[in-house]
Amino acid sequence: MEEREGEVRWDGLCSRDAASRAAALDNIGQVVLRRSETIAPVAAVPLSRAADGPLVPAARDGLSEVLARLLMLSKRCPFPDVREKSEAILSRVQELGIRIPRPLGHGPSRFIPEKETIQVGNEDAMMHALFAESFATLGRLDNVTLVMVFHPQYLESFLKTQHYLLQMDGPLPLHYRHYIGIMAAARHQCSYLVNLHVNDFLHVGGDPKWLNGLENAPQKLQNLGELNKMLAHRPWLITKEHIEQLLKTEENSWSLAELIHAVVLLTHYHSLASFTFGCGISPEIDCEGGHTFRPPSVSNYCICDITNGYHGVDEIHTSPTASIPVSSTESVCEVEALMEKMKQLQECRDEEEASQEEMATRFEREKRESMFVCSSEDEESAPTRDVSRHFEDTSYGYKDFSRHGMHVPTFRVQDYSWEDHGYSLVNRLYPDVGQLLDEKFHIAYNLTYNTMAMHKDVDTSMLRRAIWNYIHCMFGIRYDDYDYGEINQLLDRSFKVYIKTVVCTPEKTTKRMYDSFWRQFEHSEKVHVNLLLVEARMQAELLYALRAITRYMT
Repeated sequence: MEEREGEVRWDGLCSRDAASRAAALDNIGQVVLRRSETIAPVAAVPLSRAADGPLVPAARDGLSEVLARLLMLSKRCPFPDVREKSEAILSRVQELGIRIPRPLGHGPSRFIPEKETIQVGNEDAMMHALFAESFATLGRLDNVTLVMVFHPQYLESFLKTQHYLLQMDGPLPLHYRHYIGIMAAARHQCSYLVNLHVNDFLHVGGDPKWLNGLENAPQKLQNLGELNKMLAHRPWLITKEHIEQLLKTEENSWSLAELIHAVVLLTHYHSLASFTFGCGISPEIDCEGGHTFRPPSVSNYCICDITNGYHGVDEIHTSPTASIPVSSTESVCEVEALMEKMKQLQECRDEEEASQEEMATRFEREKRESMFVCSSEDEESAPTRDVSRHFEDTSYGYKDFSRHGMHVPTFRVQDYSWEDHGYSLVNRLYPDVGQLLDEKFHIAYNLTYNTMAMHKDVDTSMLRRAIWNYIHCMFGIRYDDYDYGEINQLLDRSFKVYIKTVVCTPEKTTKRMYDSFWRQFEHSEKVHVNLLLVEARMQAELLYALRAITRYMT
């Protein structure tokens, strides 16, 4: 009797009830072993000769995808019973002479050594609760979660917001939500997020034809392409006319509530693409690039892995400073110098306050200078075909704007702010989401452990504000009460290059950029920086879109 992939039911594994998980695992084990037995004679070659035969004998009947999923569960499921049984099923399959997959890479991030991240199975009770919640709602414990968990308070808020946007009652149908996530992530060629949401889109009943390109999706979604493009790269260009066009196109029109939902999803996934590249998130184990069916060689990797960019343990597990030779004394001096500048700036604040004219001049100077901050590794990187098909006009990006010397108009927060305007608009049209976003913004902005590298009891509020305001400054957003002269004092060039790249062209972020700023700081502190970048970017995009919607409504 022929078994099909659809008969492998994974849903029961997300249950918090051990008996339900055990029943699901038994069913999965039976289906996988029956399928394996039907192809075992084809694949039964000595393992020592396997590399000479067909690469993936398990590819028949979709078995390779099922085995990759079991590999992921054996490594990344928060429930020990699922990890152990998944590993046992894989061992049984291997005993039948079928090659099973193994993970590529080491850990959830290419930038952070695996030994410095939380290992699944070794987490404390609070983290386990977060992992279990994530697994129960998403059906996976993804690499983004495993890096964000450096900051559990933020992760909890992030997961709650994302769950609400994707799965709870709302204006948009579930498959539209995932397709919009694909469109947004594809703007930055973020194949990591695109792959995840392609799977989710199909799981909730999305039409596979839509995945052949945006032109195959409904006209209503195609109409969103222009807004997606501007939000991702030049949000200051969004006008009430763009909003009117979406709301008044006859049978393909959006309602205001649907549009708010779409805008929040687009900004969420643009900024999450920044986090994915900024923290060097690795492909998921069960996705393309996360596993291989090739056997390991004596040196633990084979030539095919090298040509695909997957290298040995020694290269991956380098220390944060390995690629940037620097003495520890120099790095310590870097931290001390930054703390001294913070102290001096605080003293200057207490002694004198610049005039409004001077504050405005400093803002304009910083905004202008931010246009010319660019990476020395700024080479062209063509989007891969599989990702670029999800959006139109692949040439449109932030760099085109900055290099043509065009002017970003100033957006005064005093005239339109999240707290006084955006929050209430979102909450009115998409209840509870304004509250969830507000909580997430505040946690990211106020999060502190009062530490800086090896120093404790440090007030980091001045530094956090400088990072947040620098990002908003790049988008033309000005706070009248902030002295933008502080930014140049607190953020050095390598840090500005990293921020600008992660926020504006995240797909160009490199490990060297990550390693070159704050060389003596912990990885958790660099992840904290990325949380600030994510939320400041998301809020900046939202402010422009919501202001245009408000102008349309009035």
